Amino acid sequence: MYTINRPPPLSAWEKVGLFFRLAFIAPLQAILNVSRCLCIAAIRGLPLRFYAQCGIARVIHGSFSARQIQYFSPSTSSRYKTWMATRLAHARTTNDKFLLKRLRYDVEGLPDGESSILWIGNRRRATKFVYFLHGGAYVVSLNGGHLEWCLRAYVQAAAAAKDGEDVAVAVLEYTLCPAGQYPVQLSQAAAGLAHLLRSGISPRNLVIGGDSAGGNLTAQLLGHILHPHPDVKAIGLDGPLAGAFAVSPWVSGHTDTRSFVENEYIDMLSPYIVRNSCNYLLEGVEQYAAERSKGHGWAMAVDVDGGWLEGLETVTREVYVTVGGQEVLRDQGITFAETIRTRNPRVSVRLEIMENEAHDWIMLEGMAHWDGDATKRMRAWVSDVFWNQ
Repeated sequence: MYTINRPPPLSAWEKVGLFFRLAFIAPLQAILNVSRCLCIAAIRGLPLRFYAQCGIARVIHGSFSARQIQYFSPSTSSRYKTWMATRLAHARTTNDKFLLKRLRYDVEGLPDGESSILWIGNRRRATKFVYFLHGGAYVVSLNGGHLEWCLRAYVQAAAAAKDGEDVAVAVLEYTLCPAGQYPVQLSQAAAGLAHLLRSGISPRNLVIGGDSAGGNLTAQLLGHILHPHPDVKAIGLDGPLAGAFAVSPWVSGHTDTRSFVENEYIDMLSPYIVRNSCNYLLEGVEQYAAERSKGHGWAMAVDVDGGWLEGLETVTREVYVTVGGQEVLRDQGITFAETIRTRNPRVSVRLEIMENEAHDWIMLEGMAHWDGDATKRMRAWVSDVFWNQ
């Protein structure tokens, strides 16, 4: 069993410091970061759309502590509630019958009382399911871009499927750092998956995955199914999952690969941000060092021998990894996909390296309410997994 160590609320002095940073420091950093991201993108001949957002994201992750970010950011469940109300209102205004039949506020609490499942799509009529693990460096809550992504890439994929087929997405709300450190999130992700399986969902009708830190949590969960973590309840599958995906996955604690050097100043992440996120998740966690020395890769799958991922064909039939050519996590995502492919010849691995994209492009498309190329690629992949096998 794990412990949640909630930090105290921000003191009055900390709030003054946060206001000063928001009012004076952050705007200057935003101007610098946005200008630099756009200039590098222009020099490299890249489409400029979303590179300004990369600069803004760098300010949030690089200039504020986890506690400060969480102070001014709504929780995952609050964002979900607001998004669902807005989406339903729009569906009623436009008389969107497809969405009106499928969208409703639907939250299921999990046994620990800290985590929950937030549903997008009608789980009672669905025949296919996606278990979604959101990113945010384990310190930022889910955002509307994640929810739009789930709606557009998964729920609306059913519109082109045969009659009677529907997709529902189970979004995990998990405990953020620093209140919860590794393996708290793995325990919650495993409990969420066990809940879905107990509800009658067959692994062959289920895809799991996430972005960035959610990609890390996906790798943790796959590793746990394959090699049960001693502190987390084991999960037994009666057959392999339909598929697993990882968008811009964070699967290594190292920040010295070529992509970190090439893309340090154009991506929304930086070596500093990644190292800081590692500290939030793993600093002071004594078992992590012991696990790594034994070749156990639950926390960071790429930082141990590739044999850790051998046998994954018993866990999933398909794996989809997509990374941006302009992101710092590019190389570790490629290594993750290639290791799975090499060690598991019976697993169909799709690896996409998109040269025009930086970190987590599909999430940025969702924030823009846009069916962009990343969203369309994801929808095509999940449609193939569910209906074209």
